[in-house]
Formats: sequence, structure tokens, C-alpha cells
Amino acid sequence: MRHLLVRGDFRRLLLTRLSSQFGDGVFQAALAGTVLFNPQQAADPLDVAMGFAVLLLPYSLVGPFAGVWLDRWSRRQVLLVANVVRAVLVVVVAALILGGVQGPGFYVAGLVVFSVNRFVLSALSAGLPHTTDEASLVSANALSTTAGAVAAVTGGGVAIGATGLFDLDSSGYAVLALGSAVPYLVASAVVAGFPRPYLGPDHLTIAATVSARDVLHGMLAGARHVAQHPPATAVLGVMAVHRVLYGLLTLMTLLLYRNTFTHASGLFRGGLAGLGEVLAAGAAGTLLAAMVTPWAVRRWGKAPWVTGLLVLGGVGQLVLGGLFVPPAIVAAVLTLGFVAQGVKICVDTTLQEAVDDDFRGRVFSVYDTLFNVTFVVALLLGAFLLPTSGVSWPLLIAIGVGYLLTAAAFSRWARSGAMEHQRAGKAPQGLPQPPSATRSSRPQA
Repeated sequence: MRHLLVRGDFRRLLLTRLSSQFGDGVFQAALAGTVLFNPQQAADPLDVAMGFAVLLLPYSLVGPFAGVWLDRWSRRQVLLVANVVRAVLVVVVAALILGGVQGPGFYVAGLVVFSVNRFVLSALSAGLPHTTDEASLVSANALSTTAGAVAAVTGGGVAIGATGLFDLDSSGYAVLALGSAVPYLVASAVVAGFPRPYLGPDHLTIAATVSARDVLHGMLAGARHVAQHPPATAVLGVMAVHRVLYGLLTLMTLLLYRNTFTHASGLFRGGLAGLGEVLAAGAAGTLLAAMVTPWAVRRWGKAPWVTGLLVLGGVGQLVLGGLFVPPAIVAAVLTLGFVAQGVKICVDTTLQEAVDDDFRGRVFSVYDTLFNVTFVVALLLGAFLLPTSGVSWPLLIAIGVGYLLTAAAFSRWARSGAMEHQRAGKAPQGLPQPPSATRSSRPQA
């Protein structure tokens, strides 16, 4: 961490991420309080899943455009302008909350805010390699993505704390949503300190407009580029399966805290307060993954570490989640946070190492779109498989087995790929190397 933070450019990009994602946490908590935990509204599985689908599926359509633009425009400018635009849009959402507007108009407004967020997250990931050396990418991803996730949870925790402290009504939630504009503007001011071309792309092509044909060609080029790099293809497959299982667990947890743990008291609560505890547990797991993953990758390599994380995910959810009581769910979410962040660090790093800079925007946008589409598919699937209570042993067993089967398949692929590259007499990019080779040739990878 000290090696990374000594660089002023890395610190500036990190602070941009922290400010931006803190605002995301505040904004998302305001929406959750307004919609999901509003006692005047029902929250059966299909309602929750459809709400996510309305917000995330159209928002995922922005991903392809974001990718093409991020490989044509200054990523610094994208971060600056997008955060200002989000600050303006949350004012509109706050006004809708204050006016009691629900239904399509409210969802469309939230959708627009999340759509702009796609540019921010993609630009942060695509620009990161410009602020660190290649040997430090694992540690850089561990620190930046984890710190961003914790910042989002912190923002959500602050907002949830405010709801418990002041017993907010619609006007209070409107003020919370409006408050998220401040960190967005701070993020814009911070990233303005970069010179315009600093975050790439390396070969900047300024285009006044991007047509649907440009987007299609860009996405096809990005997909072909990924297909030419088996490590990138493999980790995207792992992430897709993980997000399906993660989505099912997310819906299960929301329903448990919305409909089953409503009367829980003492240290482990139900309702929105209990969900805050779950978020805190997930953040703790995320922090732990950030500390452990760089060391684990240096010692064992990325593929063995990802395999171990998937095994931990399957066993952890079966052993802990199956108790269906608040303390066990909090422990299961802590484990899941550790697994999810460890896998994400390795996936992000593999993509950054395996693809060329001129394709990173498009590849990360494909990644982000896959990230959201698989999540929504899981939610819609869970809406038909889960009871309103959220308690389902058969589905939990299927999730655990799914993690274990994915671990076995990925481990087999990694071993076969390593053997092929050994026969060819070269080290595979993005695949694990023997610990001795890793320590001698890439001490910080």
C-alpha cells in the first residue's frame, strides 16, 4: 500500500473513486428507504426483482456506448463531466421523492443516474493502469476497488444511520438523496487535477458522435479481443457464474430482512437496521480480501486463489446461511464479501494485464454489462424460486453446489492451460506461475 500511495496520480484517482462511490452509497440507501423498506408498499420477490430489472437492464445497455466512448474520449474528461451530471440528476430524483412520485417516472429518474454511473466505474477501471506500474496491478486493484466498495458501504451506513436517528419520512429521504450530490461534485473537482490526456486512451481519437454502428463494431472488436486472450475469457466466465449465484443470495437476504427478521431485536436487528449490519459485514469481508489477496496471489497465483475462494463461497453459504438466523446471515455475508472482492480483484487484474490499452474501455464495458445482466437474470430467477419469507434450503444447496462446480471447472482449465504453456516453453499471461518464478520475476504481481 505504501508503494502505491507514494504516487500522487494514484492518490488522486483513488480519491476520485472514494468520493464518487461514497455518493453512490448515500443515493442507493435513500432509494432503498424510499421503496424497499417503505411500510406502505409490498415487497414480494417478483416486485423486488422487477425493480432491479427496471433499473439495471436498461442501464446495462449504456455499457457498450461507454466502452466505445472511453476508447475515443479523454477518460479524465469523462470522470469530470459524468460526476457533475450525476449531481444535477440527483436533484431531480430528490424532487420526485419529496413530491411522492412513484412508478415509472421515479424508476426512469433512478435509471438515468445509474446509467451515468456506468461511465464513471468503467473509466476508473480503464484509467487505473496509467497510475501504477504493471507489477503492482493486483495490489492497486485490491486497494482501489476495495476502498471504493467500503466508501459506498460507508455512505450507505451514514444514510441508514440518519434514518434510524431521525425517523425520516419522504422529505427526509429526499434530503438524503440530495446529499449525494456533494461527494459527486468533490469527485469531479479532484479528477480535474489530472492533465486531460493523463488517464488515456494512449491513442486518442476524438469523435463528435458515436453511431449505433460504431458501438456494434466496437463491441465486436472488444469481444474478439477477449476471445483471443483465454485468461480474459475464463475469468469473465467465472465472474458471470458468480454474479448469478450472488444475485440469488442478494434477493434471499433482502427478503429475509424485509419479511422474516422483522421482529429481531438485540444485537442483530431486522429491517433496514439489520440490512445496515449486513452491509457492514460485507464491507469487513471486502477489507479482509483486500489485505489477503495480494499476498495470496504472490504465493499461489491468481487461478489457485480464485479456485479457493469459490470453494470457500460454496461451503460458507451452506454452513452459515442455512441456519437462517440473523447472526449466521451476517457471518455468511462477511464470507461472501471476502469471496466476491477477492474474485473481483483477480478478474480486474487479469483483464488489465491481458488486453491492450486501446481496447480496455470496450472490454471493461462488456465486463460491466455482463456483471449486471447476470445479476438481474439471477434476481428474476429467484423471484420464481424463493418464497416471500426468503427461506429456501433447496435453492441454498443449489447455490453452494454451483460455487463448488465452478471452482472445479476453473481449476481444471487453469491446470490444462499451464501445461500447454509449459510445453510451449513460455509462462502464460494471467495464469498462475510457480511460487518461485512469481517471487523472482514479478515480486509485486
